[in-house]
Amino acid sequence: MTNPLRVRYQTVEFGSTDIHLCTLRDKQEYSDPEGVAHDLGISDAQWSLFGIIWPSSLVLAHHMFDYPTAGKRILEVGCGMALSSLLLNKQDADITATDYHPEVEFFLQRNTKLNNGNDIAFEQADWKSTNDTLKRFDIIIGSDLLYEDQHIEQLASFIGNHANPACEVIVVDPGRGRKNKLSLEMDKLGFTHDHIKPEATDYLELPFKGHILRFSRLASAA
Repeated sequence: MTNPLRVRYQTVEFGSTDIHLCTLRDKQEYSDPEGVAHDLGISDAQWSLFGIIWPSSLVLAHHMFDYPTAGKRILEVGCGMALSSLLLNKQDADITATDYHPEVEFFLQRNTKLNNGNDIAFEQADWKSTNDTLKRFDIIIGSDLLYEDQHIEQLASFIGNHANPACEVIVVDPGRGRKNKLSLEMDKLGFTHDHIKPEATDYLELPFKGHILRFSRLASAA
């Protein structure tokens, strides 16, 4: 018998802006009765990872809170609970979210309604595939994306397929030791890069050991 999926509700504050979230209660939650996630290659141990607000997600959202986005098409890659997408949507930014996990869209719709927001465009996408309909974007963001070495080239290729000639890419990495390898792949796509430490992270329970990876490409370099 499968135990019912347990959730929790929480609010993340950005100045006077509140983002309300329904997330999984903890990393022990699991529900894949029809084997959909399993067939996608998502193991039991990995299943719940999409449904937690991770420190990297908080760092990304705080970084994007006052980021200039007017007139830009923005894509959040591997969005999980899509905290940054929900925040940007609250600010009327043109945001699209994507993730591979089959449950993400359900939680995104639920949390969009919790925040009385407009619908957020979403597509379930595989970095290894070129069959999605996402087109191209001016800003691409994501957090905690590089779990395995194989993800480096896949992510860079996915970004390359969806980046406008002039594009900014922001990836928050918690320190898994792959940031330099990603930078090398992005160099091949014509992006310059720098790695910075986030400032004023008192919203986190523990010091953040990772970096904000910033990539930029001018139209002439594409």
